[in-house]
Amino acid sequence: MSRQRLGQHFLYSASWLDRIARTLPLHTAETWIEIGAGHGEMTSRLEGDDRRVIAIEMDPPLAVGLRKRAAAEWTGVEVMESDALTVGFANLGGPQFRVYGNLPYYITSPLIRRVFQAADYVRSLHIVIQKEVAERIVATPGHRAYGFLSTLCQFYSRPKIAFSIPPGAFRPPPLVASALVEMQVPGARKDLGIADDAEFLEFIQRCFGQKRKTLRNNLRTFVDPASIEAALEVARIDPGARAEELPIAAFARLHAALNA
Repeated sequence: MSRQRLGQHFLYSASWLDRIARTLPLHTAETWIEIGAGHGEMTSRLEGDDRRVIAIEMDPPLAVGLRKRAAAEWTGVEVMESDALTVGFANLGGPQFRVYGNLPYYITSPLIRRVFQAADYVRSLHIVIQKEVAERIVATPGHRAYGFLSTLCQFYSRPKIAFSIPPGAFRPPPLVASALVEMQVPGARKDLGIADDAEFLEFIQRCFGQKRKTLRNNLRTFVDPASIEAALEVARIDPGARAEELPIAAFARLHAALNA
């Protein structure tokens, strides 16, 4: 199945590709994992200076083309024909690596989660995604866009929007604007002392279960009311607060109070 049918819009504008490349920390002898290498538009900009580049591409004909270019033009480029959602990044990139990807819109969130399963090995993540999703990633407590995806990305990294990219930079052009998001690792996680990342993130996801409900009402689906009231008091959280109002540190306090 072609990546276009999977929702991929190829970034083909040389000027925009060059602008992205200029923002990337392309240091000598580092490892980069590229998600969705396509025709090698960005691969050719990542390789060089003794860098190792692992180019992941799930479309067989595109993977064949990448292998031909790697053999003829590039040094240090390894082509991996695979679905990035099934890749074990921790076992792929070595002790430390950076990630670049022009991500299909509909799998942005699961791909980010997949990469951050290897957060201890990731130095930074640089992704071209739908601008609306980018705004959700960088949103702060109290903003409408703030939600579970915001907390996930900010738990593991310090995200920012580098710049917007117009539809005309892609082929075929999408119906919406895109943006390059940079996520420098680590994020809030390093200061919170969370013992089990997956459990903590599942807890936050439940807190955001229904955004219009208060935090207390969302918690009642899996915690008894008396425990909730006691934990909210210990965590110094207003009983009428909604999840979208809380910073990650407040979720950590509440999680600890409920587990005490």
